[in-house]
Amino acid sequence: MCCQSWGDCWMVKVKECSVQIRGVSYKPTDLHDALDDESIILLRANNINDDKLSLNDVVYVDKSKVSDEQYLRIGDILVCTSSGSKNLVGKATIIKTNIAATFGAFCKVVRPKDILPDYLGHYFTSSMYRNTISQLSAGANINNIKNEHIDSLEIPLPPLETQKQIAANLDKVTHIIDLCNNILEKLDLLVKSRFVEMFGEPLTNPMNWEVKRLDEVAYLNKGITYAPEDVSDEGIVVLRSSNIKGNVFDLEDIVKITKSVNSEKYVHKNDILMCNRNGSARLVGKVAKIPELCENMTFGTFMTIVRSDIYEYLFTFFQLDAFREQIKFQTAVAINQISLPLLASVKVPIPPKKLIDQFAAFVEQTDKSKSAVKQVLEKAETLKKALMQEYFG
Repeated sequence: MCCQSWGDCWMVKVKECSVQIRGVSYKPTDLHDALDDESIILLRANNINDDKLSLNDVVYVDKSKVSDEQYLRIGDILVCTSSGSKNLVGKATIIKTNIAATFGAFCKVVRPKDILPDYLGHYFTSSMYRNTISQLSAGANINNIKNEHIDSLEIPLPPLETQKQIAANLDKVTHIIDLCNNILEKLDLLVKSRFVEMFGEPLTNPMNWEVKRLDEVAYLNKGITYAPEDVSDEGIVVLRSSNIKGNVFDLEDIVKITKSVNSEKYVHKNDILMCNRNGSARLVGKVAKIPELCENMTFGTFMTIVRSDIYEYLFTFFQLDAFREQIKFQTAVAINQISLPLLASVKVPIPPKKLIDQFAAFVEQTDKSKSAVKQVLEKAETLKKALMQEYFG
């Protein structure tokens, strides 16, 4: 632990080195359509993504609803304290720059005092913090964090110079992780740009390629249904929307069922896994390619498998606005979903096979570059976990 590795150190409760600021309560009538002199940006749980602050989807609340202490300050730690999803409760980010903003009632701010904000901020992004919050909330409504849950958290408190060194070390490895993720994002953008360069914008189809329905060029298979009593520690893995993270296949969060599954519902290498229904419209239509698997897996009722010999072409097409434009009217209703008939009717321009193969070769080379970056990313993430364990126990 930090106390063992960094010399003089003692344990303190978070309430001894911070104050909690409640979020702004407001009514729909208190919101403005745009930012103006009488309103301010209001941040919510969805603005905390992977320990980072995101301003992609904000609302604007009337300044009359905001007290002086509810304006965000540099060093504040913004925490999601209430959500319909257990996985989202407790996620946090530190405010690094000046931003004219406040935060909603389902969040709160932990404002450091007598402790280095960056040091405390790193603690609130650690697995130790998330695990402890879950334990403290056991037996209560896990979807809500109470003041006493945060107040009772214990954190190692070394001298200020040691806090600075710890924060600097974690900042360095976090910077490497961010760089790797940025490179991966740019490589994804490169593939999309190459697609448009080779084939044109699919909606306008400037090269006049033949247009076909999706079900003419791909096999579509809907997922299986299962009951809660089918879930077990053993059995076959059922893929869900949580297994698609940033258009990448991810098995960090899996569910297994003991129910018998027909082999026609198994996923295959190079299948495209698509989320066809979700509470968030943003997630509907998200895709991931299935890699080589070491065991049979199936997929749930809110998922669809797209199987085709032009899977690289289709996988990129699904990430473009041309696809989302054709499904968006179904993702604007209360239940955000893509029906199988709608998906089957999606129009896809089909260039000559020779060009599609050239594009697939380009994607293959890009994937090799991504693989090298991912190796660096994995090492950096492993190092960060080890440092977090050393510093915070």
